[in-house]
Amino acid sequence: MAEFVTAESLTIHSGLSHGFFTRRGGVSVGPYASLNCSVSGKDDPAAVRENRRRVAAALGLPGTVPAGLTQVHGTEVAVLDTQWADTDRPSADALVTKRPGVVLGVLTADCAPVLFADPGAGVIGAAHAGWRGAVAGVLEATIDAMVALGARREAILAAVGPCIRQPSYEVAADLRDAVLARDAADARFFADGVQPDRWQFDLAGYCAARLAAAGTAVEVTPHDTLALDDSFFSHRRRTLAGGGLIGHQLSAIAIGG
Repeated sequence: MAEFVTAESLTIHSGLSHGFFTRRGGVSVGPYASLNCSVSGKDDPAAVRENRRRVAAALGLPGTVPAGLTQVHGTEVAVLDTQWADTDRPSADALVTKRPGVVLGVLTADCAPVLFADPGAGVIGAAHAGWRGAVAGVLEATIDAMVALGARREAILAAVGPCIRQPSYEVAADLRDAVLARDAADARFFADGVQPDRWQFDLAGYCAARLAAAGTAVEVTPHDTLALDDSFFSHRRRTLAGGGLIGHQLSAIAIGG
């Protein structure tokens, strides 16, 4: 069975299903083992289709194909009115819908997956927030798109899923400078690194602060994708190991069905 972790704030609402899926419980092999859900990599397409089918089934929507994106580390938000095929994925880093019975999904392998819901309004969203997208405003753009569909900003729940956490995320001056160029007060999300001119960046904390400032309730899961090798794919772990092929985990949300 496809394995996933949840956020308590989203779990307590009937009619709403979600999961931050791990890398376990799929059929892919080798560097993609086992629940790789990326349709754009070099994994066996049949294995990826089965993995994505398992994700939908785990959320109680068997036979549904999770709607995904061509993620570009930007701020575009796609509105799902009609289910699109994997071959017609829009270039965006977030998607929202008020359509029941569909699964929204974003792929990550260290970036922060963020799932959103206004259960009362029946509006949900999912966003891929790497540091570039988070700084540029992808999370606020997702909230705005949900409000345009009828959500109430103060009723939106946001959950930041497993991502690379501060102890694992050493960054250089270019990233720090880009974050501080927007708001110097965000220096609070950096701790001194082990090496000179390096810092440890709190991506999850940064995302949570941006979400709270935008008026949503926020929950942050504790999992570190780099540190938990058996549970999550990690680009940084792959880089430190010298490169190679890698899979991506899917974080998904659905309402109704």
